[in-house]
Amino acid sequence: MIERSEQEARRYYDEFSASYELERSHGYHQMIDDLELQVTAPYARGARVLELGCGTGLILTRVAEIADKAVGIDLSEGMARHARERGLDVHIASICDLPFDDDEFDLTYCFKVLAHIPDIDAALREAARVTRPGGHLLLEFYNPWSLRYLAKKLAGPQAIGAARTEADILTRWDSPPTIRKLLPANVELLDFYGVRVLTPVAAAHRIPWVARGLRQAEHLAARSPLRYFAGFLVAVLRKSRQSA
Repeated sequence: MIERSEQEARRYYDEFSASYELERSHGYHQMIDDLELQVTAPYARGARVLELGCGTGLILTRVAEIADKAVGIDLSEGMARHARERGLDVHIASICDLPFDDDEFDLTYCFKVLAHIPDIDAALREAARVTRPGGHLLLEFYNPWSLRYLAKKLAGPQAIGAARTEADILTRWDSPPTIRKLLPANVELLDFYGVRVLTPVAAAHRIPWVARGLRQAEHLAARSPLRYFAGFLVAVLRKSRQSA
């Protein structure tokens, strides 16, 4: 069943790869990438870093500029091809079966991927396995306690490419208490970081004066008490120095 799900996901993202970067160099999507880089950079600087589900390498490219070593994996050959064209070290692999040794990375991070993984327990175990004791993990979940969740429910599945919609891929929503329960025993939850706390709909960032205000507000909200209501909730984790 899992293998079939991964095959379907691979086809979905192979098709999506052709249009994935449209409008991602500015506006809403650039803000999201900037917020994710903001939480990643302090842990990535001078470190051995792995991105799970790196897509076309938009974030990994920026991380590679400050990391000692930056590696990515993606299920989709179409996505990975774009990342490799950027000169990145990217492997085709499942997040549930990583082709790396135990304790290989100082930082493992994952954005926009875990929400689409059927076997979330296996994915989290693998992420922890390849991270060294004392190393960090930044794992992003889709949060049902958010404006984004409400907007998605009201709007319904949106088009992805010419013949696909968001309904063609599994999407899970995990609240902060649920995330705590999902985490492997050998990782410690240090904090949450919020991405897209205040933005009601992505289209709001097409209005220049609204976009400027929202961008500033989102950067402030990311670490504020409002972070628990972010559309994308990043769990900041540290792997135990002792075996679980």
